[in-house]
Amino acid sequence: PPECGLPLTQMFPPSPSLQQIQFADQKQEFNKRPTKIGRRSLSRSISQSSTDSYSSAASYTDSSDDETSPRDKQQKNSKGSSDFCIKNIKQTDFGRREIEIAEQEMPALMALRKRAQGEKPLAGAKVVGCTHITAQTAVLIETLTALGAQCRWAACNIYSTQNEVAAALAERGLSVFAWKGESEDDFWWCIDRCVNLEGWQPKMILDDGGDLTHWIYKKYPNMFKKIKGIVEESVTGVHRLYQLSKAGKLCVPAMNVNDSVTKQKFDNLYCCRESILDGLKRTTDVMFGGKQAVVCGYGEVGKGCSAALKAMGAIVYVTEIDPICALQACMDGFRLVKLSEVIRQVDIVITCTGNKNVVVRENLDRMKNGCIVCNMGHSNTEIDVASLRTPELTWERVRSQVDHVIWPDGKRIVLLAEGRLLNLSCSTVPTFVLSITATTQALALIELYNAPEGRYKQDVYLLPKKMDEYVASLHLPTFDAHLTELSEEQAKYLGLNKNGPFKPNYYR
Repeated sequence: PPECGLPLTQMFPPSPSLQQIQFADQKQEFNKRPTKIGRRSLSRSISQSSTDSYSSAASYTDSSDDETSPRDKQQKNSKGSSDFCIKNIKQTDFGRREIEIAEQEMPALMALRKRAQGEKPLAGAKVVGCTHITAQTAVLIETLTALGAQCRWAACNIYSTQNEVAAALAERGLSVFAWKGESEDDFWWCIDRCVNLEGWQPKMILDDGGDLTHWIYKKYPNMFKKIKGIVEESVTGVHRLYQLSKAGKLCVPAMNVNDSVTKQKFDNLYCCRESILDGLKRTTDVMFGGKQAVVCGYGEVGKGCSAALKAMGAIVYVTEIDPICALQACMDGFRLVKLSEVIRQVDIVITCTGNKNVVVRENLDRMKNGCIVCNMGHSNTEIDVASLRTPELTWERVRSQVDHVIWPDGKRIVLLAEGRLLNLSCSTVPTFVLSITATTQALALIELYNAPEGRYKQDVYLLPKKMDEYVASLHLPTFDAHLTELSEEQAKYLGLNKNGPFKPNYYR
């Protein structure tokens, strides 16, 4: 400043430490591929990498505390019960706090618990479930219990279980068989322990992905003689149910929650729109601005992922097989391409189709160095991870749920959660959105369990729109929202009941 009388260079002399900084090789490329030196010291064997238990930021648990398999432990809760298999029953206090936090963001389930608790609409219902075991699903499970159900539960994903939440459920007397980092063998063992208990016959199935339903069909088909219905919430599981129905092998009525409006337009879209960024940030610390990403599939999940990435400044391409969804992508401003056209240039590849072999070895071989590959669909079949389990490729586990797969020339890709569901494996999901889906699941169970004989045949059904609207209405008070009511004259003009339903059953 003029009043100081000193030049700026004298007021703020350069730091000696800064002057001493020397760059060893200023011409080194930023994207230079690493050499093989020292790689082995960091690498894990393929088999170890696929079966170790790793904890994400979503879970309090650090699996390194105890490497003993839960199947080899003898644990009891404070009441002396041992009908569960989890990581560590001592973590129950942490899990209970997480469940209590989730309850604050799940108003509809809490309202349903309060309104229907006296009636006990699920009294006598023995419910066997296979879902993600998180604080949010714990609120659902405890709501079903409050409504009269007896529950036994396993996880639908080997990486998504919050160990402390499983402990809190086991402490409350719920039969839970799940822990984070299960092997494939553990996964099916847990499902079998849920189902195969002498003297316990399930009446209802709550499934996420169809694995539980598949296991009962395969191992215990006679159980379906007394099962009243199946509630399924995922694209993958619903697809399996429709296949069974088409083949005439569906033995009981099934409720397709995935295609209900309250699942499609909220969980699939809004949940993924927020959680895709969370999962990618926690695992890779990637900056999205200017990055090129390809989203495979433009259903509700793909729409949410694409919108989130676009809002962060990424250049987004979309692949799609359906001309209608493809046209939507174009109208939303995304470039519609074939994967092979952009695979060499993109920085991020995200699958959200519910299909298999969407990204195959040929695609993986052509990816650029450092490309991030992940899946937002329910099943781990979308990325052909098995094709990467070959001797010429090296796997490095660099952090929880993050593997570098390295080619002989030094090129590496960043594979997240070994191709399993990114958001629930690597981060968390918005609790409020899950409240909408969980309430829909609870109402679907109540509807199927209490339906008079003959109302539902051995087929797949959608929830009535009146029920969808009821679920939505339970969440509106959170926003201090005020619905406008139709007058009798307006309702007559539209041909509607003034209290709904306001949409036809085919509306999605």
